[in-house]
Amino acid sequence: MSRTLLAGLSPRAFLQRHWQKRPLLARQALPAAAGLVTRGDLFRLAARDDVESRLVTRFRRRWRVANGPFTQRELARLPDRDWTLLVQGVNHVLPQARELLHNFSFIPYARLDDVMVSYAPPGGGIGPHFDSYDVFLLQLGGTRRWRVSTQDDLTLVKDAPLKLLSRFRAEREWCLDPGDMLYLPPRCAHDGIAIDHCLTASIGFRAPGAQELGERFLEYLADHLALDGIYRDPQLKATSHPARISDEWLLKSGRALDRITWSGRSVRQFLGCYLTEPKPHVFFAPPARALDGRTFARRVAARGVELDLKTLMLYRGREFFMNGSACTAGPAAAAILRRLADRWRIEPASALDAEAARWLYRWYRAGYIRIAGKITEPDGPRRK
Repeated sequence: MSRTLLAGLSPRAFLQRHWQKRPLLARQALPAAAGLVTRGDLFRLAARDDVESRLVTRFRRRWRVANGPFTQRELARLPDRDWTLLVQGVNHVLPQARELLHNFSFIPYARLDDVMVSYAPPGGGIGPHFDSYDVFLLQLGGTRRWRVSTQDDLTLVKDAPLKLLSRFRAEREWCLDPGDMLYLPPRCAHDGIAIDHCLTASIGFRAPGAQELGERFLEYLADHLALDGIYRDPQLKATSHPARISDEWLLKSGRALDRITWSGRSVRQFLGCYLTEPKPHVFFAPPARALDGRTFARRVAARGVELDLKTLMLYRGREFFMNGSACTAGPAAAAILRRLADRWRIEPASALDAEAARWLYRWYRAGYIRIAGKITEPDGPRRK
């Protein structure tokens, strides 16, 4: 890792001093990132229906938000200033954006959200706001002025199409040039305004809320629930209050619900599947002409394999989670699959564990991984 990435700090020092605590400005953190994505790249992505995009425009104090996809004609007719095009999940479609994330691999992949890239002409921005997640703001092209505040007042403007702060008071200000980067912890108020035509990458690290985790875990339990038996009352007695819920109903129902339990394994399985579940708009394309198992194994031995750009893969011990599903592998296979999860690729190898080969072939057929080499646009039917 380059020493300039975190302004001369080691990952350990950065996490101790700044992570979820205070902003950090790193001049020339990633100078090679300049030109990583062009305006034309972003416009083409904004025209795709499998990519999330938004257009934020401002006229005086009035804001407007439109969701993509957008045609080239729509984008060409925009004014010379005061608008921003934002494209989510650029790392899912551009290999160079995915490679950018390797610079931040000192942070667990379980926290990784995506790379969003924005383009703005002079005056473009999305107003003063705050995020609920950690974010690295990397300047790819042009110059953007960032104003930052650690204020406690996070009151929002009523009825605005964006979550805009109604009383933003800047405490610090920086202009970022290509290669410069600004880290902001959650709930740190900020406002970025384009000085000239600029491109900015936002590398976000999510932190799920307790309410969301609870709701999704209950859904997981419901999907895996298996309670037998039915309510029985063979000693039922006649009543003069038929609308009253009886003590017996409450007692027996409580005993039935007490049988709903979960273990550490339940939490582990849920969390692995939840954290790797693709977003609703993400689909995978199986190979149009899939190789047979033996040919696949030979190609892997010669070229290696890599995760599809959209694939999310995590592990815990010998349990593996990929795109919302789980599996358990033997010791030899697990060592290989952990390497794939950590590095997003497996280098060519003359020999491959038979069990690992079976898992890799299954994931290849699903479109979750691909034989290493030139990345082309997916073809064939889409599969979620």
